Amino acid sequence: MHTNLIILAGGASSRMKASLKASGAPNVKVSKALMGMDKDGRPLLDYLLYSAEKAGYKNVYLVIGEHAETFQKYYGNKVKNNVFRGLHISYAIQHIPKNRTKPPGTADALFQALEQYPNLKHETFTVCNSDNLYSVEAFLALKNSKDRNAFIAYDREGLNFTIERIFKFALVLLDKENYLKDIVEKPSLENMSQYKDGQGKLRVSMNIFKLTGSEIYPFLKHCPIHPERDEKELPTAILNLCHSVPKAVKGLPFKEHVPDLTSKEDIAVMKNYIETHYKA
Repeated sequence: MHTNLIILAGGASSRMKASLKASGAPNVKVSKALMGMDKDGRPLLDYLLYSAEKAGYKNVYLVIGEHAETFQKYYGNKVKNNVFRGLHISYAIQHIPKNRTKPPGTADALFQALEQYPNLKHETFTVCNSDNLYSVEAFLALKNSKDRNAFIAYDREGLNFTIERIFKFALVLLDKENYLKDIVEKPSLENMSQYKDGQGKLRVSMNIFKLTGSEIYPFLKHCPIHPERDEKELPTAILNLCHSVPKAVKGLPFKEHVPDLTSKEDIAVMKNYIETHYKA
C-alpha cells in the first residue's frame, strides 16, 4: 500500500485555449487545474486533492510548469512538504527545452518528477491528470491494489460523454486476466468488437495509473516522441513496459463517469458535477 500521488499539471492547456479562442471567450490565464469550480472560486485541483486525501494518500507531488507561481499561492510557497488539508504537497518543475515552445509531454513530466525526487525511483506511486476529477473509489482501488503496476480500466458505457467524444478516447486491449496488451487510438467502428474484454465491455483509460518507480523509470527515460503530436506520452512508456515485461500492468475494471476538462463546454459540466457530488 502506497501513499504517494503524482499529479501532472504542467501542460499547456492547448485544446482549452483553442476552444475559448474559437468561441470568443477570454483565454485561460492559469492552469485548468486552478480554474474556479464553485461559488467560492475553489479550483478543480482542490476537489481532486479532496478525493486523494479521502483515499489515504499523504505525499502529493505536483508537476507544474516553469512559471507556475499561482500554484504556490494556493498550496504553499515551499518547494517541498507544504501542508494542505492533511496532505504534504511538493512541486516538481517540468522544464521546457530551448528548442521547444511547450512541455515535451506526460512521460517527460513524470520522468522529471522522478529525477527531482529520486526516492520515487524506488517507491510506488499513483500518477494522474490534473484536469480529470477521479473518484475516491478509483484512488482507493489503485492504492490498495496488490499488483506492482495497475490502471483503472473504465467501462465505456459508464462514461457520460457523447458518442463522438467517446470515440476520441483510446481503447485498451486486455488479456483474459485483465493485463494490458495494447492501447488503441481512434479504433474504427468495424473493428470495435475485437477490443471487448472477457465481460464483453469496451475499456477506456483515463490516464490514472499505479506504477513502481524502478520498473517504469527506464521507459520514461527512453520514451520516443510521438511522430504526430511531438510529445513523449506516458501511455507509450507504459506500453513499452508491457511489451518488455509480460503481464506488467493490470487493468482494474470500473464503471463510473470521470468528468474531463478539455474544452470551454466542459467548464459548466464540471461545475454542475461538483455541485451535485461534492457537498460543502
